[in-house]
Amino acid sequence: MNLEEITEKTQLIFREIFQEPNLEIKPEMTANDVDKWDSLSHLTMIARVEETFGFKFKLKEMVKMKNVGDMLVLIEEKVNI
Repeated sequence: MNLEEITEKTQLIFREIFQEPNLEIKPEMTANDVDKWDSLSHLTMIARVEETFGFKFKLKEMVKMKNVGDMLVLIEEKVNI
């Protein structure tokens, strides 16, 4: 799966979790850029990403993610092992 496909699937997850049908994710996006992104929605989003792509993030991986781009790259690495 390439980065574009991963981004499209992840964007659908973000739109559903944050209830914003027109939300466009960008690599530099952080929680500060999305009004409804709080700790509960963050956990829900992480769980949905893990379920969708079929893996679990390790705690140290989640701590290293500083923005959506970091998450997308990590997803790409995990699904293409």
